[in-house]
Amino acid sequence: MNYTEWIGYAAASLTTASFVPQAWLTFKTRDVSGISLGMYSAFTLGIALWLAYGLLIEAWPVVIANIITLVLAASILAMRLRFGRKASASN
Repeated sequence: MNYTEWIGYAAASLTTASFVPQAWLTFKTRDVSGISLGMYSAFTLGIALWLAYGLLIEAWPVVIANIITLVLAASILAMRLRFGRKASASN
């Protein structure tokens, strides 16, 4: 592995890891009141497209990071859809 790939893996690790605390907090509290449905929908679609791009160019740091981030983002989006209705109904 050359230094370019190391940089890619380091960047992928840091950006994906930075997303984990938000995902963990959302899973733990089920509080989705501060999560924008539009933003998370666009973000999740963007991550899916980055994953497709990474697969097409065989950029494994991009693929691995976006698989993990897509799972986390899609989970948060699903919780926003499920639990966001409850919060809206009680207001």
